[in-house]
Amino acid sequence: MHRKKHLLIICLFFIFTACKDELKLSFSEVNISTSHNNLVEVNIPNATGNKDITDRINSIITKHIIASLHIGEPDHITSKSIKESITLFNKEFQSFETDFPESAEQWEAQIDGEVLFHSLEIISIAITSYINTGGAHGTLNISFLNFETKTGNLILNNKLFKDIEGFKKVAKIYFNKVIKDEEIILGDPDIFKLPSNIAYTEEGIVLLYNTYEVAPYLTDIIEFTIPFEEIDSLLFFNNL
Repeated sequence: MHRKKHLLIICLFFIFTACKDELKLSFSEVNISTSHNNLVEVNIPNATGNKDITDRINSIITKHIIASLHIGEPDHITSKSIKESITLFNKEFQSFETDFPESAEQWEAQIDGEVLFHSLEIISIAITSYINTGGAHGTLNISFLNFETKTGNLILNNKLFKDIEGFKKVAKIYFNKVIKDEEIILGDPDIFKLPSNIAYTEEGIVLLYNTYEVAPYLTDIIEFTIPFEEIDSLLFFNNL
């Protein structure tokens, strides 16, 4: 009887270990380019491990990069891959040179990705893009993507919290401090909304407002981190 118990425990241990191994994910940086490409630089994390999960994560990252490189209306995107988007970006510049041969303007696109946080429950990735299609300066945009580790599904911001209203109260205190420290003048300081970009980091939850997100005249990026110990009870995902 004791022998059977021991065998059962051993079997359960190996099953549990095998399941954990199946869900193991890792990331490595990949550089994506094409022949005759002189304008676009793409360096992003590539997930490897469980195929179903990593395919889902990599597909979402790819779609984000394709959208970032697209020139024109967002609902007119036709590219199926990042390489195709790089080729189209270069072709658009060639057309621009043909139409405006006297112009000295140069185009460029720089996209970099970084894994901010990776736990058994959640993965947070930052993607920074700088796109310049002529003009005085380009456009800098930082996006956070949060994934459920067990499925690879994208997590919407409101699903990050057990108590989003409680989190907003804490975030508003930090936001107001940044506004005060940087002497930023807002139209109505009592109006507060969470940014589009929220992510997990090793230090806590980071909130980032891109250019013009806080106000149409504000050209600076606003970013701050709330330590986990202040908001643990409000979070849906474990930070361990």
